[in-house]
Amino acid sequence: MANEADLGERALIAIRSEPRIGPHFKPGMIEVDAEGTATIEAEVDNVAIKRLVLERLAATPGVSAVIDRLRVKPAMAMSDDGILDHLRKAYYEEPAFRQLKIREREGHEVRLVRDALPEASGDIEIEVKQGVVILNGSVPSLASKRLAGVLAWWVPGSRDVINGIAVGPPEDDAPIQIEEAVRIALEKDPFVDASQIRVGVRARTVRLTGLVRSGTARDAAEWDAWYVFGVNDVINEIAVDS
Repeated sequence: MANEADLGERALIAIRSEPRIGPHFKPGMIEVDAEGTATIEAEVDNVAIKRLVLERLAATPGVSAVIDRLRVKPAMAMSDDGILDHLRKAYYEEPAFRQLKIREREGHEVRLVRDALPEASGDIEIEVKQGVVILNGSVPSLASKRLAGVLAWWVPGSRDVINGIAVGPPEDDAPIQIEEAVRIALEKDPFVDASQIRVGVRARTVRLTGLVRSGTARDAAEWDAWYVFGVNDVINEIAVDS
């Protein structure tokens, strides 16, 4: 049986073998303990690299679990308070969340952003630590949980999103659920004409096709798909109308 050092080296080789990551990827730490739990720590350029690294690491023979300490370089430097301000406004104004209680946590203090309506169907609690958005609470659907995560990733200062929101009653996840969440993200993105994009999902891989007017719209659609909780890979085959 391979020892922990061998497993760590094998995992790093597997990660670097992904062309979109490449041979120059150097994590700050990658360790695998005797139980097969891998811990990885690094700052990566974008959420796509983060997801691909985690997928390749988890697929390495001998790795049974992954502790994720990957952080994404923010598009814009923002304080935790600044990120929280953006999220507070986004969640408060989101029509799909009108039936949810919204709270924010700072340390041991929890403040109410919006109280529950009589017909309330759940709650979201927001916390930000060193650029990492932590989401908790309970919502009535996987689509709502995933939308909360996408809105958090849209904040330019976000370095990671830990989506611990529960779904009640529980729903079985499936490719159609991921497809629905990607479509919702595309429809809400002002930089994307969702009517021009087709979404297909196999397992946890999203395939995007269609025709858009600019490379910016093409890229925005791909990032929206990557931001959806549960997506492991995105194949972007959207063409740009020249």
